[in-house]
Amino acid sequence: MKAVVIDEYGDNSVVQYTDVERPTPQSGELLVRIQAAGVNPVDWKIRSGAGVRMGKTLPILLGGEIAGTVEALGDGVIGFAAGDAVYGIVSSGGFAEYVTVRAAEMARKPESLDFIQAAAVPLGALTAWQAMFDLARLSSGQRLLITGASGGVGSLAVQLARARGAHVTGVASSRNEEFVRSLGVDVFIDYTRERFEAVAQDMDVVFDTVGGDTFHRSFASVKPGGFLVTATGFPDQEAGQRGFGVGRVLCKPNVGQLVQIAQLVERGEVKAYIETVLPVSEVRQAFTLSEGGRTRGKIVLRIGA
Repeated sequence: MKAVVIDEYGDNSVVQYTDVERPTPQSGELLVRIQAAGVNPVDWKIRSGAGVRMGKTLPILLGGEIAGTVEALGDGVIGFAAGDAVYGIVSSGGFAEYVTVRAAEMARKPESLDFIQAAAVPLGALTAWQAMFDLARLSSGQRLLITGASGGVGSLAVQLARARGAHVTGVASSRNEEFVRSLGVDVFIDYTRERFEAVAQDMDVVFDTVGGDTFHRSFASVKPGGFLVTATGFPDQEAGQRGFGVGRVLCKPNVGQLVQIAQLVERGEVKAYIETVLPVSEVRQAFTLSEGGRTRGKIVLRIGA
């Protein structure tokens, strides 16, 4: 089968779309025929060397967000049958024709979405859910600030927070103002015209999806006793001494949460926005676009769809 593989760390020149052995599902696993896969910053960060910190061993099959159909079942798997449409996240191998994954980590694809649309949901939505609801304990009526509100994670975070009943302030550039407002933010801040931390203060929760200087500037927006959670980087000791909680979300598979997200999707309360769809053979171009940091919504690779 074809898959996207790296044998060494580096820039896009190390990325190969090549033949590898098709995996066989073990006990408790599904073999999924992948129709589409979402592209996320973690993919090119692994390519660039983050795989070392994550404990991965070369060669690495890239890709972690998929939608596809069940091809075969390992021993002991119940609740699934060949042909079932599923979606979810995998530890590696998402940019391939087939992947094996624990059955307990796959959920049924929302019926209203095709495979391309479904592949844009799991990782971004789970990251936002686990950041805002599990770590920061965001609840109805609280004030939330989201940096990078137009991105793949940020755009889903806005919608999930609105569905939870939070008051949402979104930060993005002027070119994305109309898009971010369409997501349902209560307040929009154009970071190209004003410093968001000077406008958004006393927030119950800040969800930073940008990192770097933006993360550190976010300290000024959190109220005492509030919570700052980031999807990028790792908070240092200083961040934990500011009079509010600080955490870093590390997205994990969670079928229960995927089921709840699917329900919101089916009710029309959450939608993944896709800017670019490319064939998997053009994965290098997808990484270039993602690394540019100006993508609105998601980039999706078409594999079997």
